[in-house]
Amino acid sequence: MKVNELFYSIQGESSFAGRPCAFIRLTGCNLRCVWCDTQYAFYEGNEMSIPEIIRKIAAYPARLALVTGGEPMLHNDIHELFAALIERGYTVLVETGGHEPLAAVDARVRKIVDFKCPSSGMSGRNCYANAGCLTLNDEVKFVVAGRDDFDWACELIRKFDLTARAGAVHFSPVFGKISFAELAAWILDCGLDVRYQPQLHKIIWPEASRGV
Repeated sequence: MKVNELFYSIQGESSFAGRPCAFIRLTGCNLRCVWCDTQYAFYEGNEMSIPEIIRKIAAYPARLALVTGGEPMLHNDIHELFAALIERGYTVLVETGGHEPLAAVDARVRKIVDFKCPSSGMSGRNCYANAGCLTLNDEVKFVVAGRDDFDWACELIRKFDLTARAGAVHFSPVFGKISFAELAAWILDCGLDVRYQPQLHKIIWPEASRGV
């Protein structure tokens, strides 16, 4: 599979935020979100075998591994990678845009499903059948750039009962588009059992463009 980067850092999002983590960023994405912050992962990368990936991250002192992208579910060997990581005792997370089918993902893999809000320009690509694949082992994320996104996400949460289906539902602000306090106020007013989730890595390393 084509790998954009492998690195060791602090997990910046999800309920695992703050934990040391081995990151496996795969190359390629079939979405083009307006506010994407990992465009470098669209094409850049090197072909690596799954054993090579495992050997590389084994040097990192973490048993938490995040497979991300790009869009990791586009890779034909993704399920073999999941299996190899689980076999070696890793807690495995996969961050996916939610537009690719997730029914075949091993139940031991924690899916973090990033349903795309309207401001991304990609909300029409969301695969809502994936809501039916969620378990309490999984999480949902909405990245919002304004009030319209937030209201749209709240409607979706209610429609698919996402707070009951998933273990956690997160709201993250598009960095620099809305203030942290503004999003916090909306969450306090909405009456939903959701979580505020700023991108921790961008707070710790605001100047870094990759590898964090």
